[in-house]
Amino acid sequence: METLRRPPLPSLSSASRNPLGSTSAPLPHRVSCSIGKRAVSAAESESRSRRKVKGTEVRDVGGVENGGLVRSIGRVALGFGAAASVWCGDGDAIAESLTVAFPVSHTTEVNTVQRTLIEAWGLIRETFVDPTFNHQDWDLKLQQTMVEMFPLKSADAAYNKIEGMLSTLGDPFTRIISPKEYQSFRIGSDGNLQGVGLFINVDPATGHLIVMSCVEDSPASRAGIHEGDELVEINGERLDGIDSETAARKLRGRAGTTVRVKVRNGDYSETSSILREVNLPREFIKLSPISSAIIRHRTPDGNLSKTGYVKLANFSQTAATDMEKVIHQLEDQGVHSYILDLRNNPGGLVKSGLDVAHIWLDGDETLVNTIDRNGNMFPISTVSGHAITHDPLVVLINEGSASASEILAGALHDNGRATLVGNRTFGKGKIQLVTELHDGSALFVTVAKYLSPALHEIDKVGIAPDVQCTADMLNSQKSPLLKSRNGNRSSTLEADSCIMVAEHELDIQDLKGTAS
Repeated sequence: METLRRPPLPSLSSASRNPLGSTSAPLPHRVSCSIGKRAVSAAESESRSRRKVKGTEVRDVGGVENGGLVRSIGRVALGFGAAASVWCGDGDAIAESLTVAFPVSHTTEVNTVQRTLIEAWGLIRETFVDPTFNHQDWDLKLQQTMVEMFPLKSADAAYNKIEGMLSTLGDPFTRIISPKEYQSFRIGSDGNLQGVGLFINVDPATGHLIVMSCVEDSPASRAGIHEGDELVEINGERLDGIDSETAARKLRGRAGTTVRVKVRNGDYSETSSILREVNLPREFIKLSPISSAIIRHRTPDGNLSKTGYVKLANFSQTAATDMEKVIHQLEDQGVHSYILDLRNNPGGLVKSGLDVAHIWLDGDETLVNTIDRNGNMFPISTVSGHAITHDPLVVLINEGSASASEILAGALHDNGRATLVGNRTFGKGKIQLVTELHDGSALFVTVAKYLSPALHEIDKVGIAPDVQCTADMLNSQKSPLLKSRNGNRSSTLEADSCIMVAEHELDIQDLKGTAS
């Protein structure tokens, strides 16, 4: 997934209009929701009390609050009535007033979700890439959803109504996630957490929680926990029927605290099962998306060549910094060429993808072209770029390379910096803006489309490689991490025919004397 991260905003009007500037996207309007019985004039509204909600400014009318929404004095057929008076304006344009009447729920938790609904609706109204909202009346959709939400008794049911409203946009990438899911998303994108360094998942065949991997030199790794081990208990609580995210939250905690786990050896059988209890200290865990190795091989002219292999798993906040360090290390070890592996990389943060491109490109090259909701195109370019290395480069791609991976692959290819080897990419040419809402949930909104530097369409099309290959082993999710940087090829790399094709392409570039 490709996303822009935005912190909670005191007002939507404070965001940058640069589609890819920092962590913001173009915001053509400011939405202010005034909850009341009637519409009020701009001057009258300005004189009322105000309170700020993350992403949306809600103006109190009448001064009587209930669960985060404001009840009006009047009543409608469905109970206490309210109306959202939304003032929208762009620059010096005259503001328009929109009043949407709706009933306020008496159930506190549903009442809170109504406020979340208004936030989500307002953000979509001003930023969604399709100004027709999939050819529907988006203002009426808010009113309809509020009415449907009114009789509900639980927050989960109310959130389902928001999801249903978003689904009518016809864009699967515009969605809302729960506070718990957003915390997991932030851990993945920030690249840091406080925990024990375990990656776990549920085995679909047995329902058991299985260790997928351990972060190198983490508490779990030092305790001798290995891939394939079964996680049985956490702090004395059996994990039968517990999903992986719930278990992961139990393992996380403040650095310096301890968590007690029971694990069963992954090589156990019915007659031989080793169950042991381990106390694991929680620490600050850095999740690097980078792994690397040096591949030595003979070139056609008989010379020994060293190729730096760099696998980028996702575009977290640390991706560019980590890659820069790795490239400098490989340069110090005398590599002559590079393979950048973006296969099965689903994307991540836009800015990280652009920062990675800067590592490889010189000058003022265009990295990507974005198209906003009004059809305006904005090229995003390097500014006096200075590449760390000019050695030949091959980028590996496949059908699992999406979003920021496609931005990076397109930037390096269209600027003549890299040869693409593999299979056609996924084809996700849309950018999402992520905003944390008042209740800790998060809204992902598609705010722009993008084209490659050469103006090639990417969305639903993908990027075609220069050279296709059929790999014998492409399951990067289960392949071991490349722990060794001592120059020996790991068995994982030796089994991958796409890497052999990449080496051949690098040999061809070397014979031609190409160095982009």
